[in-house]
Amino acid sequence: MKKLEFLKLALFGIKTIIFKKKKPILGTIILTDYCNLHCKHCAVNNINQIMNPYEDIVEEMQDFYNDGIRILFFCGGETLLWEHNDKTIRDLIKKAKEIGFYIVNIVTNGTIDLDIPEADVIFLSIDGNRQAHNTIRGDTFDTIINNISKADNSNICIYMAINKLNYKTVTEVCTLAKENPNINSISFNFHTPYKGTEDLSLSHSEKEETIYTIKNMIKKGFPIFNLQCALDKYLKNTWQRPCYQCIVSENNKKYVCGRCVEIEGLCKECGYLFAVEFSMLFDGNIKAILQMLKTYLKYV
Repeated sequence: MKKLEFLKLALFGIKTIIFKKKKPILGTIILTDYCNLHCKHCAVNNINQIMNPYEDIVEEMQDFYNDGIRILFFCGGETLLWEHNDKTIRDLIKKAKEIGFYIVNIVTNGTIDLDIPEADVIFLSIDGNRQAHNTIRGDTFDTIINNISKADNSNICIYMAINKLNYKTVTEVCTLAKENPNINSISFNFHTPYKGTEDLSLSHSEKEETIYTIKNMIKKGFPIFNLQCALDKYLKNTWQRPCYQCIVSENNKKYVCGRCVEIEGLCKECGYLFAVEFSMLFDGNIKAILQMLKTYLKYV
C-alpha cells in the first residue's frame, strides 16, 4: 500500500471517529456460491449455484468505489472457481486496481492454484492440523500445502475458523504459519453458528482457553494478523454491531457488516474477529488503533 493511500485511509478513520460517520470503507463481493467442498461449518455454499457475470461484478466494483470503499474482498463459495467469458480472478483483481482500490484481497479454500501475485493478501482456509482440517473440509490438507509450496510470489495468510473440532490445534497451525516460507501470516475467526452448525460452537471456557493460547502466541512473535485487544473484546461480547464500515454484496443485494446480519439472533453470536476489530477502530479505541498500525502495516 502506498503512503498516500495509507494517509487517506487514516483520514477516513479520523473523520469516522470524530463525526460518528457510518460510511463504509471495506466491501466484499460474493462472486459465486459454487464450491468444490462441503465443509462441516459452512452454510452458504452451492445454494443458488450462481456464477455472476464479469460485467455485473465490474459494475458492483464501480458502485463500491463511488461510495468511498477502498478495501475490496472477493469471496465465494470458492472464489477461484469463478470464471466468465475467459475472465478469471486475476482479471478481476487487475480491474479493481485499475478502478482505484487500495487493497484487493481474496478468500479461498486453497485447493486451486495459488500463484496470484496480483492479490494484496490471499486469505487461505486451513482449519487445524491435518487430521482436524480433513475432518472439517475433506481430504484436502496435503493438496493445499502443495499449492502453497508453488506460490512463491503470493502473500498468503492462513484463515482459520475455530470450532469444537479444531480449537486444540491452534498452536500447530500458528507453527505452520511461522515455519512455512510461503505463508506470511495467520488470521483467526471463531465459528458463527449458522442454522445446522450450532454444535460446532465453543463454550465460553473453551473460548477463554483458545484466546489465552492465541495471545501467548502473539507475545512469542508468531505472525498473527489479529489484534490482541479485539480478542478480549470478543470474549466479553460487548463490541458494537453491526459494523457500518463493512459492506457485503451478493446477487445485487447489499448487507451491512455481513450476510448473517439478517438472521435473527445470529449477530449476537458473531465470530468474525475483523468485525470486532473494525468496530473498535472506528469507535476510537486507542489500543486497537496502535495495534492496527503495527499489525496491518506488517502483513498487508
